[in-house]
Amino acid sequence: MPGEAVTLQLGPYAGSAGAHWWGLQAAALRRPAEAAELRSSALLRPAQAPGGREIHAPRLVALELKGGAGALRTGDAGAEAPVTWNGAVAAYLERGPGGASAAREEAASGSAAARGPAPAPSPLAAAQDVPSGSHVQLWSHHLNVQLHPKSLYVIRQYMHDGDCGCLEAFAQGEGLLQDPSCMEELEDRLHYFVEECDSLQGFQVLCDLHNGFSGVGAKVTELLCDEYSGKGILSWGLTPALSSVADSQRNAYRLMNTALGLVHLCAHSSLFCPLSLSGSLGLKPQPPVTFPYISYDASLSYHSSAILAAALDTLTVPYRLSSSQGSILHLAETLNFSGRKVAAAWASVPFPALHGSSLPDALCAHQDVPWKLLASCRERKGSSCFAQSVVLRGLGKDRPSSSSPGRQPRSPLHACESTERVLQRYLHTAFPGAFRWVTWLQVWGHWELQGEGVWDNSVPLLPYSTSHVLEQPCYTPAPYPQFFSPRLSRQGFLLDQAPTSSPAAVESIPVLAALQSAPVLHTLLYGLYKDLQKLNPRRCASFFSAGVEQDDFQEALHKLRTLAQCYETELEADGSEEEADSD
Repeated sequence: MPGEAVTLQLGPYAGSAGAHWWGLQAAALRRPAEAAELRSSALLRPAQAPGGREIHAPRLVALELKGGAGALRTGDAGAEAPVTWNGAVAAYLERGPGGASAAREEAASGSAAARGPAPAPSPLAAAQDVPSGSHVQLWSHHLNVQLHPKSLYVIRQYMHDGDCGCLEAFAQGEGLLQDPSCMEELEDRLHYFVEECDSLQGFQVLCDLHNGFSGVGAKVTELLCDEYSGKGILSWGLTPALSSVADSQRNAYRLMNTALGLVHLCAHSSLFCPLSLSGSLGLKPQPPVTFPYISYDASLSYHSSAILAAALDTLTVPYRLSSSQGSILHLAETLNFSGRKVAAAWASVPFPALHGSSLPDALCAHQDVPWKLLASCRERKGSSCFAQSVVLRGLGKDRPSSSSPGRQPRSPLHACESTERVLQRYLHTAFPGAFRWVTWLQVWGHWELQGEGVWDNSVPLLPYSTSHVLEQPCYTPAPYPQFFSPRLSRQGFLLDQAPTSSPAAVESIPVLAALQSAPVLHTLLYGLYKDLQKLNPRRCASFFSAGVEQDDFQEALHKLRTLAQCYETELEADGSEEEADSD
């Protein structure tokens, strides 16, 4: 069985997505043991609380700027981890009769001296009647788990907020980890979590792309690649939804940070995936991604990062399953062949299904796959991909079809004998290019790669399309925002009509999500390259004065274009050649 993974959160937006993600896992752990299809030990570290109660904490190293962690800590980063720590540092809590504050006081008692400062109560835990989340400014405000003292490292050289002293440029982030004391601090924290693992499978890196943390991520993944060779490194580049265009200089900084971060994170990771609800990473703003049954405020990181966290919790299922041998490296190798080390994420949050309906009914109700692209890029018409990993959760496995016995199935999907087969058949129809087969040629006596379709004497090659179905939904209690449509039931299924009274809180939702190596990434990467070509370097002198050489930047642009070409179809390749000739 695959072992443990260590997670790194680099930057405030990555921290916001991470805080929601840990909250989702905390909610899942409070459910009955028989529903535990996912191994909590893959990402969480168990310990014993006073009294013998088992508790869990994220196996996490989080880097944040001064003032960005709120009340999570008050001292310097290097002085916060007491040697006498006894393992009792984290408790996943839900509100009891005494309220959130009483629950936290109970959890903080007994070993507080060994743990160091406890986090202040989350504003959302203390005020559940404020659904907007407009007052939530820091990710610590909606973090409802306690972190190990080794987890949080505050970078004192830069401020979280303000007009000056911010971590704005890629080179500033790179420079931080060229400081021996900073690198030593990071390595110490990494080694702590790695050395307690029984069998380390790899690392998850959540990194802000739009600011100087892109440079931090570049150096962190380089360190991981060098020091932990052979381990999987799955990197997620996060960008908040842009509600408006900043001034031209900041917009240029954002583009250059994104491009440099993307190229370097991709080079040192097993697989890299950009994640954002922003309509575009480029110079021209586009409306943020919309979801039919969610009404969210794109300007609030608390809202947008919650949607990305639900996608993350679903996309990472393949290497957290209790019943699977899959690992981070296996997932990456499914998608990163032929130099395609970037994947696009798609998600349906929630997956639209009527209460009591079957998966075939839900899929047949939509002409196209009912998910949204989370990659800051215009969605392409038509469906195609080179490889994919798809996860569906929350619909159950015991009712694949609603067809009556003895009747002709209403569709080929209704004829499938299991939910797993329904999803596989649907994906084969929607994305035939992701299915490859090899056939034994008796004349020549060797296996040969064939195209799409099923052959009589064929077997699947290394799977280009994998899928998993979970009964367990994505649990969404507070502090997850209640921004759902009133048409959703408590379990996240569609009601025939909205209730006349105030709707009940949505406690869980079904989710469909996928990582794809797809031609849409050519649109994203090449579009970013073309926008950067339009920038005048002379107007960005301060960006380069921070430490990036012009030659290094041009080399990164060349790598970005080469990466984009890995996702070209024949038609796009012809168009790119014409553009190159015109240039």
